[in-house]
Amino acid sequence: MKLRVGLIGLGNAWENRHHPALRALSDRFEVTAVFDQVTHRAATAAALLETVHVEGFRDLVHREDVDAVLMLGDGWYGVVPVLAACASGKSVYFARSIDIAPEQAADMHRHVQRAGIAFLAEFVRRHSPATVRLKELIATSLGEPRLLFCHARNPLPSGADHPCIGGTDPCRQEILELIDWCRFVVGSEPRWVVSTAHRELPRFPNDVGQVDYQSISLDFSERELPGTGAMAEIRCSRYIPHDWTEALGYRPQAGAQIACQRGIAFLDLPSTLVWFDQAGRHQEPLDNERPVGQVLLTRFHRAVTSLVAKASDLEDACRAIHILDQAARSQEEGRRIELA
Repeated sequence: MKLRVGLIGLGNAWENRHHPALRALSDRFEVTAVFDQVTHRAATAAALLETVHVEGFRDLVHREDVDAVLMLGDGWYGVVPVLAACASGKSVYFARSIDIAPEQAADMHRHVQRAGIAFLAEFVRRHSPATVRLKELIATSLGEPRLLFCHARNPLPSGADHPCIGGTDPCRQEILELIDWCRFVVGSEPRWVVSTAHRELPRFPNDVGQVDYQSISLDFSERELPGTGAMAEIRCSRYIPHDWTEALGYRPQAGAQIACQRGIAFLDLPSTLVWFDQAGRHQEPLDNERPVGQVLLTRFHRAVTSLVAKASDLEDACRAIHILDQAARSQEEGRRIELA
């Protein structure tokens, strides 16, 4: 069954992930309408896809030739298109940032459950080839994870794009995705969270300064035995100017390091995995695996056409938002927080 979809927003991954995936899955998806807050961008994409662009997301959602909605980028409209899709009974592929307020996430969750639609959040890290292979190794060779170390070192934007001017935390979205990834790899929920952060000095009155480094520890232990279960350390930094290319590339750490019962693995997503056990070093080529964009859209197609509503991805997004919210509380109160 070919699914007729409307695109809302064309984000940074349009050229490298979403457009190639839609082209490769042309037997399963037909794009019938495109909307973006930049009209020229929507018109260009519509011409490329040989379809039409519309002036508003509500017009797109209510079109009779749109069966489902792909939200592929952020915009001034926030999550309102999801609510409009719920009112129209149309499933949503949510590829925009999950960096939304906990109240918004809870409200969106209620609408999705009430509408009974399929909702899939784009958790790219979960379905990357290296993660899929890591989960296989955990179940067979490596054993259960004990310690996880995740590192995200990003360049500091300059000029008008400087994070202090933009008013948002530059590390927040990255940490949300890493929190979800750690929960997925461990296969359970963390019991406690501890967080520390460093802020830049304020540059103007009433400015609290933006976070340029944050560390979050997740303890997956049983309540009676803290520190005995799996533990994840997430670090996100953005303090090196973007034009200091030599400094950015100097001695880069692996994106993730996972110490398990019977071995240790080093990952650089999406497709680099090296692991060690008593037999020594193992490295498998994963570059020929199906691109993650195709994997995710195939999951969405299956969820919609099988008439099985899957809101679990939204529940995972809400959980990551809640954990990060409690991490902020940990910073403010200077103590470990037990997660409900």
